[in-house]
Amino acid sequence: MAEEGRVRRLAGARHAPADWILRARIITLSWEGDRVPVIASRLGCHHKTVRKWLHRFNVQGLDGLGDRPGCGRKRRITEAERSRIIELVRCDPPGRLVREPWGDLAAEDESAPGEWTTCR
Repeated sequence: MAEEGRVRRLAGARHAPADWILRARIITLSWEGDRVPVIASRLGCHHKTVRKWLHRFNVQGLDGLGDRPGCGRKRRITEAERSRIIELVRCDPPGRLVREPWGDLAAEDESAPGEWTTCR
């Protein structure tokens, strides 16, 4: 019963992480007898999302409503590449770059004022 109280408080919270509030609302609507398609419609999410969180809550309880470690998008660049990019951005750019006929970028005039753009 203590767990039910905590879930209901979380479902009605205004100052909690939005993902936790949504998951708690899924659970409370399920307790009120709503079916998966109705819950998904009321909360504006997919029925697979509702089933996922109901299942996780049934297996793990309140702890199942949190994100698992390591979830989310994986990095697209290595830490070394990231450091190199930051190092380059901190330097003065090498003048206005132009694209060579073969596709490479080269400084049109090395003495010209530098200009960084997202493609550079």
